[in-house]
Amino acid sequence: MIHLNINENSEPHGGQPSSMVFIVDDEEGICSALASLLASEGIETRTFATAQKFLECEPFPGPSCLLLDVRLPDRDGLDVQTLLGQRGDDLPIIFMTGHGTIPMTVKAMRAGAAEFLTKPIDGDTLVEAVKVALKKDAAAAAARLRLAHLKGRYDKLTPREREVMQLVIGGLMNKQIAGELSTTEVTAKVHKRRVLEKMGVKSVAELVSLAAALNLHATKTR
Repeated sequence: MIHLNINENSEPHGGQPSSMVFIVDDEEGICSALASLLASEGIETRTFATAQKFLECEPFPGPSCLLLDVRLPDRDGLDVQTLLGQRGDDLPIIFMTGHGTIPMTVKAMRAGAAEFLTKPIDGDTLVEAVKVALKKDAAAAAARLRLAHLKGRYDKLTPREREVMQLVIGGLMNKQIAGELSTTEVTAKVHKRRVLEKMGVKSVAELVSLAAALNLHATKTR
């Protein structure tokens, strides 16, 4: 049984960003209770009685997380976690179980579970865990979007501009870059300026930071 410590007269909070919590539990009563609890916090939910039904559903485009029962009729919850990882889905998972063991908890947490809750679950504890998981997923999505944006900018650099960028992040001055590329200092300066403009930064320090995010390494000079 889940203890729902909520005010029956409470209303969804305004300004709640679009989000989704997937609930997978074969007990209909638990699914309904969890959905009602989260609805009171302005959080939308989708419920599933089996792991397979959840695995077949379309991913949610916004912040989301998964409330997953460990013991399901068709598949073990830890197996679901493994399958999601294998297909590159880093959806935060909050495990729920009435039969948890320390080894099971350790295995789930080591595999990246956001939380492992033992039934009966306190409503406030669950809501807090969900909010933390949604924030984590939103931050991860923002980081992926930023990285994709940076990669898009980098892909627009010419081969020569990429060479210059790697020399710049290596700390070389315009004269040194010119020497490495067997060109004039003026030309090296022009290339450097274009690299900064295309990457959307104003300083070498910012460029170095972007290069680190893209996992780019400085060119070793002669």
